[in-house]
Amino acid sequence: MEKETLQGALPEYFAPWVQDLGLVVEAFDADSVTLRLPQDAKLSRVGEMLCGQAMMAAADTAMVLALINQSGAFRPCTTVQMNTSFLKPLSGQDALVQARVLRAGKTLAFGEIDIRGANDGKSACRATTTYALL
Repeated sequence: MEKETLQGALPEYFAPWVQDLGLVVEAFDADSVTLRLPQDAKLSRVGEMLCGQAMMAAADTAMVLALINQSGAFRPCTTVQMNTSFLKPLSGQDALVQARVLRAGKTLAFGEIDIRGANDGKSACRATTTYALL
């Protein structure tokens, strides 16, 4: 897999409003993909706090890219479950969104996501996901 292939999947497979998040592929390995979610006033609440909706959308997107990375190609899938815990506010910095595939079977895939500050490295949000592989 190449970084350009993963970055190219964003406009190919995701809705325009997801593309408007400005996600950038930062890194990847065999089981995970890390995206950068740039700080943006359009995604922030009072005090430059990144809103939870933007974090959840970025987490879901990162996991789909992690599944593409692991399998080597896009496979249609849909989110079945996403459990999200917000640990602390994230403000005044970009977010790094690391999605890791825990297990991908024939019909289901399971993953976990950590969203942390790009500057301070502190976790702001953790999520677990289940996807139906179609």
